Amino acid sequence: MAATTPGAARAHREPIDAATGLTGARCLELFDAQAASRQLDLAARRLTRDGHGYYSIGSSGHEGNVAVAAALRVTDPALLHYRSGAFFVHRARQVPGLDPLRDVMLGVAAAAADPISGGRHKVFGSKPAHIIPQTSTIASHLPRAVGLAFALDRAAQLRLHTEWPQDAVVVCSFGDASANHSTATGAINAAIHTAYQGVPMPILFVCEDNGLGISVPTPRTWIEQAYGSRPGLAYFDADGTDLPAALAAATAAADRVRGHRKPAFLRLHTVRLLGHAGSDVESAYRRPADIAADLRRDPVTATARLLVTTGVTTPAEIVRRYDEIGDQVAKAAESAWHEPKLHSAAEITAPLAPTHPAAIRADALRTRPDLDRTGGTGPDTPAGPRNPTAAARKPTGAVTSHTAAAVDSAGAAARPAPGASDAGDGISDPAATTQAAADASASAAVAQGISSAAPPSPVSGEPLTLAQAVNRTLAELLARDPDVLVFGEDVGRKGGVYGVTKGLQHSFGVRRVFDTLLDEQSVLGTALGAGLAGFVPIPEIQYLAYVHNAEDQLRGEAATLSFFSGGRYRNPVVVRIAGLAYQKGFGGHFHNDNSLAALRDIPGLVIAAPARADDAAAMLRTCVSAARVDGRVCVFLEPIALYHTRDLYHAGDGGWLAPISGVRHAEIGRSRVYGTGADLTIVSFGNGVPMSLRVAERLAAQGIHARVLDLRWLAPLPVTDLLEHARATGRVLVADETRRSGGVSEAVCAALLDAGFGGRLARVTSADSFVPLGPAAAEVLLDEAAIEGAAHALLNAPR
Repeated sequence: MAATTPGAARAHREPIDAATGLTGARCLELFDAQAASRQLDLAARRLTRDGHGYYSIGSSGHEGNVAVAAALRVTDPALLHYRSGAFFVHRARQVPGLDPLRDVMLGVAAAAADPISGGRHKVFGSKPAHIIPQTSTIASHLPRAVGLAFALDRAAQLRLHTEWPQDAVVVCSFGDASANHSTATGAINAAIHTAYQGVPMPILFVCEDNGLGISVPTPRTWIEQAYGSRPGLAYFDADGTDLPAALAAATAAADRVRGHRKPAFLRLHTVRLLGHAGSDVESAYRRPADIAADLRRDPVTATARLLVTTGVTTPAEIVRRYDEIGDQVAKAAESAWHEPKLHSAAEITAPLAPTHPAAIRADALRTRPDLDRTGGTGPDTPAGPRNPTAAARKPTGAVTSHTAAAVDSAGAAARPAPGASDAGDGISDPAATTQAAADASASAAVAQGISSAAPPSPVSGEPLTLAQAVNRTLAELLARDPDVLVFGEDVGRKGGVYGVTKGLQHSFGVRRVFDTLLDEQSVLGTALGAGLAGFVPIPEIQYLAYVHNAEDQLRGEAATLSFFSGGRYRNPVVVRIAGLAYQKGFGGHFHNDNSLAALRDIPGLVIAAPARADDAAAMLRTCVSAARVDGRVCVFLEPIALYHTRDLYHAGDGGWLAPISGVRHAEIGRSRVYGTGADLTIVSFGNGVPMSLRVAERLAAQGIHARVLDLRWLAPLPVTDLLEHARATGRVLVADETRRSGGVSEAVCAALLDAGFGGRLARVTSADSFVPLGPAAAEVLLDEAAIEGAAHALLNAPR
């Protein structure tokens, strides 16, 4: 700075850049954020060196992202990558009471007082500043950002309250290497695809291009080549080390997104200083000349030179200002590392699985919308069935649970009958033009004195299949609560591959029941963003095998948000997945996947696996209420082979049908038990339940009396019920249709042994194999003969 020639002195209020109107005072404000970010990086490395800090991925060289913060409003939701220090500091300083310097240092020191993660991880996040914390997983936050942008306008259309203004813009930042990740390319494609159909998509993608993915160079013109000429994606480009240029481009991009409600892509050319992280020695893979060239483009010194050459300040004053900021950061760091750390597993895991059973039950038993949550949506708003002639009937009767408090019944339930046939209206996606006609129809119904959201008349208590039960329960939930969305591949016009969502789009409109593009990452990302906006999304993954295309959206995004935000942000979602095996006439691995291991170990995830109609209705209601009340992430696993099963013991007996009238709630972590046999407890779930019941009947004919325990909940397991019924007989056989390695039976056996069960214990499972096509599937899948044989072996085993 000493070599920089000062310009003629000018008042701070005067502009120093004609194109942007940037004043000296505003430039000083932005410089302070840039300098603070740099000093935070240096302090983090000092703390790490001294054993008091635990995170050293810095923002040095990326301080130009302060221009993005300056171009946006504080109320624009931001999903930032890990080099966003200047953005965070500037945004947070606009919110009274926030201290970004202390907050960042608390995160680096893993202090329990960290106001966003509570010491669980160093993230850029702040609820008051509308910065949603993200993980370091490459590009995994982009699908959520797209989902949030979609949901903001969808919420406004449906009159659902959100914490963001109606004209908010979602900003999502990432690096140049991340821009190549399939998650990023898929999310950006989904944004363009959605906007192409006339659906609002107010999202600003910010690619901070420093030319490196750790050590791997990004070709200099690659980002422009890949994204600069995409139809439907406005492209902006600026030098991120030149503050006025970056501010001009960021402002133009943000204004375009806000005004047009369409996606835009801003590329900021940046540099990466101080290496990838504290442990990175970049001299091992970069030439000294390249490192020196980046230092000459340092954005902090570039802004300092701008302030000096335009006469806003002097070299000595700007150095003093920088050093004073360094002193403030040093004090914040010294204070932060003395703060207490998390000290128990219970404290650490508290945000993962919050549970309020009484509130969940009350919500599940509700028959009217929650007006506080929906922003006053009532009977005169278009929340209920679009088709006022879709008659509905009140259920009668009740379902008896064999486990106390396992299934709740209630009185009149609002349950519209599913449509008799598919809509067939040519709608494949929720285009705004198509919805206008639906809204006009709904308005006409209201004008005639017919409320489109009025509680439907009651449904009868006829026995239903599992698929029918899911369909009617979804219809009831859509009718009751305008915050519920149902979507996925083929769920709209077609009504699902197996007809489970048939008639719902016709009844509730394309804004609430809609088809998505063929991309599971985008399906789940839409759900995660919608959950943030206040919806209770119910996305469908067409087959269990397909969820692995997007499993990180559950593991790395959905399950971690409450953890990294200390519960300040949540992912209310119920993911419906058609899965498990035993389909007849339609098979092969991808339509008969029987592996759940990748889901079962995700902390906090609820996995429901109903086997029959009444449980499906009650458990789906409970999952939706758990999502709404506690922000839980739920997987609702629907056994495909049981969708349309009617009989249990012999053809025509209708033994697997059940009425769902009055069945409203099934407590999470509680099982269902069939029979009171004292000789053997057969533990199963899904397809294994009817198989086990048939085996139990044959055993009874032989004088062996077994009870069958349906787990129903695979996470959390019903350990209390499991132990009670294991001890009741002293002999437990786990009939598990998943694979022997990593299957559900492993967890069941471990739970019993951990609880001190001392009786006989065995398991019988499917083979460690993918499911083949045709009759060969029977060779690797669990069957009734295997269950019966294992039962005899257990009963006859020497003590």
